[in-house]
Amino acid sequence: MSESAGVRIAPWGEDDFELLRRANAPEMMAHLGGPESEEKLRDRHRRYLGLDDTGRGQMFSVRAEPTGERVGTVGFWEREWRDETVYEAGWSVLPEYQGRGLATAAAREVARAAAEEGGHRFLHAFPSVENPGSNAVCAGAGFTLLGPCDFEYPPGRPMRCNDWRLDLVEFAGLGSRVPGGVG
Repeated sequence: MSESAGVRIAPWGEDDFELLRRANAPEMMAHLGGPESEEKLRDRHRRYLGLDDTGRGQMFSVRAEPTGERVGTVGFWEREWRDETVYEAGWSVLPEYQGRGLATAAAREVARAAAEEGGHRFLHAFPSVENPGSNAVCAGAGFTLLGPCDFEYPPGRPMRCNDWRLDLVEFAGLGSRVPGGVG
């Protein structure tokens, strides 16, 4: 487990499924195509459980400190983006815990985890241009805004997003451990 400013992140476990259900509310899914069916939630949970085994990313539950209460999700995974393989990050914090900086702290922690995983120099996030909260998380976590882009999420649903990028070499001072690093 990893810790930062009031949160720790723990690898996704079987008992984290309830977080997906709690976050599947219309207000939480407004920028992501709307709530998912129970079947889709179970499929996503299985993908999250298996992601760590692929070496291509990892999902985590976000736990508030000092209680350890599960307050959200955060993760990173591989994506092809503009002719390059990069990591993409995503997060969700339950409404009753929003506005406390927990998502920003979790985004920093997932960036550390992606840097430690190695393999790719850049971590991107693609929040909707209409999602001020997630865009603020990107800025607060140290990502650089590259500009708006067209994205498809969920598949088949076009979406206008901001492309935020974090250089994992600079973020973690890893030098040659990450492709494209220096040193």
